[in-house]
Amino acid sequence: METVTHDGRTTAYRVTDRGGDGTPLLCIHGSGGTHAVWKSQLARLSGDRPVAALDLSGHGDSDDVDTDAGPETLDAYVRDVLAVAEAVDAGVLVGNSLGGALVLRTLLDTDAGVDAAVLAGSGAKLGVLDDLRDWLAGEDGGFDRAVEFLHRDDMLFHDPSAEELAFSEQSMREAGREVVERDFLSCHRFDVRDRLDGIDVPLFALTGEFDRLTPPDYHEYVAEHVQDGAWTTVDAAAHLSMLEAPEAFNDALGRFLEENGLQ
Repeated sequence: METVTHDGRTTAYRVTDRGGDGTPLLCIHGSGGTHAVWKSQLARLSGDRPVAALDLSGHGDSDDVDTDAGPETLDAYVRDVLAVAEAVDAGVLVGNSLGGALVLRTLLDTDAGVDAAVLAGSGAKLGVLDDLRDWLAGEDGGFDRAVEFLHRDDMLFHDPSAEELAFSEQSMREAGREVVERDFLSCHRFDVRDRLDGIDVPLFALTGEFDRLTPPDYHEYVAEHVQDGAWTTVDAAAHLSMLEAPEAFNDALGRFLEENGLQ
């Protein structure tokens, strides 16, 4: 892991560069995740271009922040993204779920200067079910119930292997209840639907066909309301399509990059 220091804290990231001269990618995980959710992109796309993935504050190997859930936390996470994007000279931001919200906030609220963006299992509004928020806020096994719920069929995964389930559950438990609750509450308070027409770089939105957390119509909505948008679904996958169906995900992403001269 490499690190960058900014705003009084250290943010960790992994970068894989096998000499490809394509536009560098920076991948941003979702609630309770780490850079490792992008392991198939780090491994398989890095022959064409440098690929980086970060740990947001309080996740993985990155320092935490003391912020209230909502805009304050999103602002802190955006600063993580900007710091790593500058360190790796990222031209394309790729965000899953919460990470997609950060991509949109970065495009709308900063001068990041990226060439394109990708939302993977995300949207312009990310409402969270009342029950899930209650479980995350509560004691007496509420966090365990929330983790179990998120790993039911067609939530994070459609048809995962035992290894994929264990990997995802462990990541969420290692982040801990407070960080995961902060992530989901920040998602719940996120809504930029009325600002999408301000995004002027090519944007590609995709998710698994079975995603119940951020369904395909979320992605169609974003694609139709930005200035230059496209969307598709990944077969036989749900919310974490980059992890569950990496070949199909990477193929779709590669076509988008090629079509926009970023190959």
